[in-house]
Amino acid sequence: MRATLPSPAQPIKAAGAFAGDIAIEVSGLTKSFNGRTVVSDLSMEVRRGLIYGFLGPNGSGKTTTIRMLCGLLTPDAGRGTCLGYDILTQSDEIKRHVGYMTQRFSLYEDLSIRENLEFVARIHGLDDPRGAAGDALHRLGLENRAHQLAGELSGGWKQRVALGASILPGPQLLLLDEPTAGVDPKARRDFWDEIHRLAGEGLTVLVSTHYMDEAERCHEIAYIAYGRLLAAGTVAHVVAQSGLETWTVTGIALRQLAETLRGRPGVDMVAPFGSALHVAGRDPALLMRSTEAARADERYSWRRDQPTLEDVFIDLMDRGRDNFG
Repeated sequence: MRATLPSPAQPIKAAGAFAGDIAIEVSGLTKSFNGRTVVSDLSMEVRRGLIYGFLGPNGSGKTTTIRMLCGLLTPDAGRGTCLGYDILTQSDEIKRHVGYMTQRFSLYEDLSIRENLEFVARIHGLDDPRGAAGDALHRLGLENRAHQLAGELSGGWKQRVALGASILPGPQLLLLDEPTAGVDPKARRDFWDEIHRLAGEGLTVLVSTHYMDEAERCHEIAYIAYGRLLAAGTVAHVVAQSGLETWTVTGIALRQLAETLRGRPGVDMVAPFGSALHVAGRDPALLMRSTEAARADERYSWRRDQPTLEDVFIDLMDRGRDNFG
């Protein structure tokens, strides 16, 4: 029997223990290293078939959480299931049904693309490793590069090969740890087009990213800062729940204005956006009082705007520092 990648004509099937609409459900996950808590009392839920964005600054605990979800790390506290399997007692079963793409290219650079894919197929015990590798090459548009050494590829092509390898055994859940870091915009767009195709076929995807445009391509998102989950839901929900009132300011000497406004009562976020400045706060009346003099200054033009996702994340990051103590 020839092993193939899932395709629109061959829907992805659920794992044997994977019941209901929930792919990941964890509660109270905590993990420490050398006395430092990296993930603290984290609870989250991911529904089947979603692209779930996992966001946060470097060192926030995203990678540690992903490794706990797929059975590579055991939490110090907490419980949960992944694809219906207990993350504490059934990590081997989880690994059989999860594709994991790490931040760094993890295939052999001195092997060709085809050789790498065939090797991965054999590791997973697929019936027809050569046929499975051929299907992957066709799906990802790599047929003309099949015999090229992986080490000679650009960053974008390497990520495409790594994606092909991670979905080769037909996983039910795909975990992507900052998969497009360092690749060009065209390669990022092509990569995300493929992710949406996979999700459309039933694959659940959890992806960590720093890019706001990628976050907005996810069905739901979660923001983690310094080990704590600060917000979760759809992009619209997270923005609405932030409670921010945002003003866009244009004019001269914006850097000086930013320094003047930072730290004032009611001014929760000040950040440059291109040739403008975003000023936001959660108490509209206090924000208006604290910016009254600046709004009367003829050097500046103030316009009330909807908060952007980036406004919300900057605000959450600042609050996350406070929460971490």
